[in-house]
Amino acid sequence: MKLPLIGCAIGALVIATPALAQTPSQDDLAALVRAQAAEIAALKARLDRLEGTAATAPATIAATPQTTPATPAPERLAQVTPPPVITQPFAPQLVPPGPAERDITRARSAEASGVTTEWGAGLPVFHSADGIYTFKPRGRILTDVSSTMGSRYNGRNTTTTGMRALRLGLEGGVGNHFFYQFESDFSENEVDIVTAFIGWRNRIGKGIDYDVRAGHLFNDRGFEGSTGSDSTPFLERTVVSTAILPQRGFYGIGIMPRLFWKTGHASLTVTGDRVDGNQGGNDSRTLLARAHWNPIKDDRRVLHVGLWGFDEGLSATAGTLTRNTVIGGRFNGALRVSTGALLGGTGTTGYGAELGGYVGPVWVMGEAGERHARLDGSRPDFVSKAWSLSGGWFLTGDLPPYNPRLGSFGQPRVLKPIFDGGPGAIELTARYENLDYSSLLTGGRGWAATVGANWYLNSFTRIQINAIHWDTDNRAGAYIGPDNGETVSARVAVTF
Repeated sequence: MKLPLIGCAIGALVIATPALAQTPSQDDLAALVRAQAAEIAALKARLDRLEGTAATAPATIAATPQTTPATPAPERLAQVTPPPVITQPFAPQLVPPGPAERDITRARSAEASGVTTEWGAGLPVFHSADGIYTFKPRGRILTDVSSTMGSRYNGRNTTTTGMRALRLGLEGGVGNHFFYQFESDFSENEVDIVTAFIGWRNRIGKGIDYDVRAGHLFNDRGFEGSTGSDSTPFLERTVVSTAILPQRGFYGIGIMPRLFWKTGHASLTVTGDRVDGNQGGNDSRTLLARAHWNPIKDDRRVLHVGLWGFDEGLSATAGTLTRNTVIGGRFNGALRVSTGALLGGTGTTGYGAELGGYVGPVWVMGEAGERHARLDGSRPDFVSKAWSLSGGWFLTGDLPPYNPRLGSFGQPRVLKPIFDGGPGAIELTARYENLDYSSLLTGGRGWAATVGANWYLNSFTRIQINAIHWDTDNRAGAYIGPDNGETVSARVAVTF
């Protein structure tokens, strides 16, 4: 659009310049070039202003007569509408902007629409302008390495690595009542749907509210059994959590109403099998209940008391009760406490208790549980017993990440993250745990003592190390008889 007009202007200047009728000198040519350059610059500036007017007021320009004199004067050029020649495949307002322009445009659009974004644990939370819709991506990356030594069986003295969790998911809500969550885990070379539910929450009265969730639900069972894998103070949950549980494991499809008050909560869960369970027959049925109470609760102190129990009716296709329970690290498959092969189960009943709390940066928690597995025929029940005592101390003065609403551990609130120039939060931990399957002739037993350290770089990033002395006595399997040794494990974890 600009080039034809500028060319006409140059032609007019050449014709009208008397110096061209004679042979020009070098000085004349230099002066002429400078004059023409000045005229071209002036015309270009006026054309830029003209096009700016066309972009902001197309109706006015369209009404301008489409006439152009043969030799337009500069003043006349400012009133002439350029011909409608399109030299690019996009309208000017649709031309893809550069990276910086794109970011600015999106930011202005978000601001204009009223959408707000807040950054929490590593990822943004989006809120609609009217406050009705919320959305947040979520996930966790837990990477472990483990080395076992000292066993009298060479097959147990191994060094292994693994992804304890590799999750991606989302959560959100509509209004004040409806909410949802979905997560899928990709660890151990498998795709596994974990949490997946919709829910409704409301308030009953002052200080009392409830929610009801339906879908693929995580157990509310025990202190560490109700704590997510990204929030446990040790690399693996206690044997109370891993052994005294329904046969279906930590998840099941069903419904869970929960009631909350100022000093505690209670839940009731009715579920069938896991989301990827056997679809060839009836589901097993599990009824589970838990309640916790904080008789002491202030800014620096909490006393925690909890009770839980479950009853499970097994389907005909789920009669296998064999257990091989972690005792010295998740990723050493040879290091387990085993029941031996156990078939013919018809149901299980389990129960447990929790007692603990914290004062300032020091916490302690004791758990115990028992599980009775009912066998067909005249055989007596298979009884599993487990207990543990755990504790921790935050050297940096941070408070333990206790969640008084759910009676479990969550993500810590680090007072001085390293990304702000602080030391992060440093915690020392210790635990003793004991597991007994010996009510069976083929059942084993085991115990483990663990010392560890956790370094929380900020509220969602941490490094953990555990040193475990373990002792087992299995009566079945590849590693029979008394055995003991040490396992050292470490983890790098990010939760968002």
